[in-house]
Amino acid sequence: MAITHEIRVPNIGDFKNVPIVELLVKVGDVVRVEDPLVAIESEKATMEVPSPFAGTIGRIDVKLGDNVSEGSVLLELTTEGEAAAVAPTVAPEKPAVAATPPPAPASAPIAEPALPAAREAPASNGVVHASPSIRRFARELGVDLHRVTGSGPHARVTRDDVQNFVKTALAAPPSAPTSSTGTPYGVPAWPVVDFAKYGEIEIVKLSRIRKFSGPNLHRNWLAIPHVTNNDEADITELEAFRKSINKERPDAKVTMLAFVMKAVVVALRAHPEVNSSLDGDSLVLKKYYNIGFAADTPQGLVVPVLAGADTKGVLAIANETSALAAKARDGKLAMAEMTGATFTISSLGGIGGTSFTPIVNAPEVAILGVSRSAMKPVWDGSAFVPRLMLPLSLSYDHRVIDGALAARFNVTLASALADLRRALL
Repeated sequence: MAITHEIRVPNIGDFKNVPIVELLVKVGDVVRVEDPLVAIESEKATMEVPSPFAGTIGRIDVKLGDNVSEGSVLLELTTEGEAAAVAPTVAPEKPAVAATPPPAPASAPIAEPALPAAREAPASNGVVHASPSIRRFARELGVDLHRVTGSGPHARVTRDDVQNFVKTALAAPPSAPTSSTGTPYGVPAWPVVDFAKYGEIEIVKLSRIRKFSGPNLHRNWLAIPHVTNNDEADITELEAFRKSINKERPDAKVTMLAFVMKAVVVALRAHPEVNSSLDGDSLVLKKYYNIGFAADTPQGLVVPVLAGADTKGVLAIANETSALAAKARDGKLAMAEMTGATFTISSLGGIGGTSFTPIVNAPEVAILGVSRSAMKPVWDGSAFVPRLMLPLSLSYDHRVIDGALAARFNVTLASALADLRRALL
């Protein structure tokens, strides 16, 4: 028995009116469950909408360049017999890292060097025909695809078109880009080396996560004046308490990260500027506490977000972060589970290190790095005693946070970790 289904845009987080950049099927095509139907592109990622059913495309209700939101009708699909929905969410072209951050604040003074328009040939309707991989490639090179003439079918832009555009642009007379103060900051060209002539090599493609996060990390490092404050927290009693909880409750797997999250909320409440975003000449002070945390996956780091950390106990935080980390490893995080963070924690405690400089995840203004705890002799006023010390590295946007505020934040955080009863205040 044939059943007709209207396929709509599933949950894509907070994004609305995002353009369709590629139609991946046509009327009459036979698709399987999770086959991509269309590609949409937000300011954060290119996403493919998968088919929730196996069947035949009977009608397509959208065209290239149309703006769609959650619930918008995309096409009509006919199935034979029962067909179970297995793909309810959009598959992002690549999750974020430290996540997936929106554009740098409008006040950022640095302007990216623009490639000159070697060829001006946008499509007649203003829509560029290019696959998601070509769009990512162009973004990594800083190329505006509207300026590239496509040589593929229906003026589709190919990888060679992008590369030829860059070659033509580089051959043009150079112009010296300047910041808002007029100071040149021209960046020399990336060195081109034939590594094979020096010995054996192997070419390994970057994972989708690393290809997507790289440009965002580059932007954040260039646009945000980073400074890092390093401190230590005495977690001797806290670690003993954590072990006792896990011993008393075999079902609980409380990690130090759960306690750090709870203590971070204490510090953010005491220093609200650290829980803010820069918007021109104003600060957006957030009254909610959504904590992102870097999760290690086979494809690279992604940043799930624990929403409402201030409203949850340590056990709930431990359970939710564990579940989110598992979804991250399996590549099943929804876009809504990677957005909305007000502050991020990057913990390397399970691996090692004594300190590091994490990159601020715009539009946040600070990020906490946590390294491996170690026993150290600490002077108690009369003798040296062994104490378990946890290294804390707070990287911050110096336009918003000065050194004194960063130091006070770390002191507040260290005090909360030393005596978590402060989290009850």
